[in-house]
Amino acid sequence: MKKKSLSTDKKVVTFGEVMLRLTTPGFRRFSQTNEFIATYGGSEANVAVSLAHFGIPTEFVTRLPDNAVSRACINSLRASGLGTDGIVFGGKRLGLYYLECGAAFRNSNVVYDREGSSFATLRPGMIDWETIFADAGWFHWSGIAAALSQEGADACREALEIADRMGLTISCDLNFRKKLWNYGCTAAEVMQPLVQYSDVIFGAEPEYQEILGIQPVGFRAVDTADVSFESDLPSFEKFGQEVERLVPRCQKVFLELRNSITSNHNVLAAVLYSDGTLKYTGIYDIEHETDRVGAGDAFVGGMIYGLITYSDDDRKALDFALAASALKNTVYGDFNLVTVDEVESLMNGNTSGRVSR
Repeated sequence: MKKKSLSTDKKVVTFGEVMLRLTTPGFRRFSQTNEFIATYGGSEANVAVSLAHFGIPTEFVTRLPDNAVSRACINSLRASGLGTDGIVFGGKRLGLYYLECGAAFRNSNVVYDREGSSFATLRPGMIDWETIFADAGWFHWSGIAAALSQEGADACREALEIADRMGLTISCDLNFRKKLWNYGCTAAEVMQPLVQYSDVIFGAEPEYQEILGIQPVGFRAVDTADVSFESDLPSFEKFGQEVERLVPRCQKVFLELRNSITSNHNVLAAVLYSDGTLKYTGIYDIEHETDRVGAGDAFVGGMIYGLITYSDDDRKALDFALAASALKNTVYGDFNLVTVDEVESLMNGNTSGRVSR
């Protein structure tokens, strides 16, 4: 597959499962609670919401049951400015996930309840991709969509083949979720052929290891003043070269780096390998997280926005993506409900936390 110029106009299409998220309040354990806070979320929907809040025309494609809960979900997506005309109806249930938020040294815990959901039973031929892609320039998907069932993986391949034929830029978030790969195939077996369609790849180091077999470098920074990150840069450059060797079409390889000190204290950085060079960010030391779920999706949404908006400045795009991800850690729920101005303010060093009047 040949490399091509990335699209910087037209709409972005994302594809995946949106779920009802049920969270225990007040950092309670599942065994302690008799109530849950209900919101919506899911990796590809999270990316779409970020892009819509940044002013990028975006359409989210999924399959939902035809019932009142699904319509409430669609209303929530539309309220964020997403196009939903590509959503199809069928199947019997909306996927769920339960979240027990971690605190200090206790990890967060996720329980999925999505087997047999409308999206998990999606098959090729159910979505009119040619109509959806007719006015689109970018298609984004993730490994979660292929993890739920063989039919779902086949539907991903169908979308990728049509997007490729129609000339769209294709980005993939590797998004490895061990709890989801239960239908007899490994993530590497399914994902390696699909990833070959990618112009842009996102992921964390362990995900590249699971899908492409590349050994992690390891991110060991502990705070914003830690310079050990820079000593690892030659190894990250070799990492990017290996991804490009394994996926020849890929033009940009992104790594978001996170060192979890506790459940609510994380250190973030990021690198980008492109055109034979490595670009890297500074470090965000986030000591009091509100909600880290969706922070990786916020990075992806910020990066797609950056590549479209700052098409001649990869470093600025990378800085925007990491700032967007850092801000997501302060926002409750899956969706990153921040603006371009807020992200650019953080990029420019405004970390005072003062009231905006």
